[in-house]
Amino acid sequence: MDGDELDVSALAVNVTIPDALRWTDTRRGEEFRLTTLNIRLLPDGRLAAKAYGRPVAGGRGAYVSFPIPDEPGLAALIAGAADRAGTLWAAHRGLG
Repeated sequence: MDGDELDVSALAVNVTIPDALRWTDTRRGEEFRLTTLNIRLLPDGRLAAKAYGRPVAGGRGAYVSFPIPDEPGLAALIAGAADRAGTLWAAHRGLG
């Protein structure tokens, strides 16, 4: 089967946010520390990303998503992670 005929519905990668780039945000009065990015390749070739984190106060709070702030360091992290993921995918060695 030709690769162009395959319907790949999702291309996503999870990336740990380095300590220096982490931030906090608030949802429903609770502060969250954002530690992970989920980066998706959209069908038109653009990237989309959300940040995920846990409550600063601890406990078993929900793992909640947040928008990414417009910060150059985060934009570079997202682009770099997408490039790295592409390299890793291209070098796959099949099932095994």
